Amino acid sequence: MPFIKIYIHLVFSTLNRKPLLNSPELRIKVWKHIKENAAEKGIFLEMVNGCSDHCHCLISLSSNQNIEKVVQLIKGESSFWINKNNLTTEKFNWQDEYFAVSVSESMIDHVRNYIKNQEKHQVQKSFSEEYLEFMEKYNFKNTD
Repeated sequence: MPFIKIYIHLVFSTLNRKPLLNSPELRIKVWKHIKENAAEKGIFLEMVNGCSDHCHCLISLSSNQNIEKVVQLIKGESSFWINKNNLTTEKFNWQDEYFAVSVSESMIDHVRNYIKNQEKHQVQKSFSEEYLEFMEKYNFKNTD
């Protein structure tokens, strides 16, 4: 049996960053569903939270999972569920792009707290600012 601990900080936004998850009650419902669905699919999703226009997840990959498939399962099923239950005023979609970065064991608590306190962070910084900060911090090149 392999012993694997690969943590990923995953961030993705609503299509065109529209603030469709516009109430705390709706976000709580969506994050709870994402976590439950991930568990059903065998995805270890330790933490999920976000704001009206984006979502953060802390995931631990198992030996038979890859990032692309995990992201596809989380985003695809959750947008289907949101639309099926008419939870938003217009058709809901997640943006195709996403950030996925590895998290070292020494930074797990920091990332947990960052995800847990998303509402507080967004008072100080918009998702657009956070996005640019991620691009710079992790040396991503924008292909647009």
